Amino acid sequence: MTIPQAVLALEAFQGEALTESLSLIEAKVVGLDVDEILAFCAGRGIDHGLIASAASIKKIAAQINVIIHAAGILCSLPHILKPGERVESVSLGAGNTGKRFDLETSLRVAEYKFIDWQGGPESIRQNALFKDFFELAEYPTKKSKHVYVVGTELPIKFLRSGRALTSVLSRFPSILERVRAGYGDAVTKVRDYYELKKLEVEIVDVSPYIGRAGVTPIV
Repeated sequence: MTIPQAVLALEAFQGEALTESLSLIEAKVVGLDVDEILAFCAGRGIDHGLIASAASIKKIAAQINVIIHAAGILCSLPHILKPGERVESVSLGAGNTGKRFDLETSLRVAEYKFIDWQGGPESIRQNALFKDFFELAEYPTKKSKHVYVVGTELPIKFLRSGRALTSVLSRFPSILERVRAGYGDAVTKVRDYYELKKLEVEIVDVSPYIGRAGVTPIV
C-alpha cells in the first residue's frame, strides 16, 4: 500500500472527527455477534490493511520533526544567504551530528528551532533555546550569529524573563559552570545573560521563508 492510499484509509476511518467516529462505532458494535462483527468491519474497511496503513504512517510520523528540520533549513537558505555567501557546514539530521551548529557559512553561524511556541509552561523548549543562544554568543568568531525561530515574540519574551539559570540549565551543568565562571553573581537569570549578549546574537523569524505565519516580533 502506498502512502497516499494509507492516508485515504485512515481518513475514511477517522471521518470528520475521530472521537465522534469512535463513539458511533462503539454504539453500533454493542450487541453484535461474531458474524455481525465481521460484516460490520468488512463494510467499513476495518481490517489488516487499515492497521498496516496506520503503522506505515506512524513510521513516517516518527521522523517528521527531522524532516521539518531538514526541509526548513534548506528552504530558508535561498532567502537568508547574501550574494557570494557560501555554505560551509550544515546539520540536517537529528541529535549530535558532530557539527557545532545547524548552519555555518562564509558569513554566519546559526541554529534553527522549528517549534510552535504556545505561550504556556514550555520549559523544555526554553531550555533548548537558551542553550543554543549561549553557545552562539560564546563562540569566538567574526561571523554574524543567528537563531532562526517560528515567530520571535514568545522566544524573546522568554529571553527577557526572570527565570533562574539554575532551572534552565539543570540538564546542562557544564554550561551553568561556564556561566558562573565567566560572569559570577552578575548573571543568575535568563534576562541577565540576554541583556549582555542580545546585540551579538540575532533572533530571526524564519516563518516567511518556510510558508508559515509568524508572530509579530517584540522590538
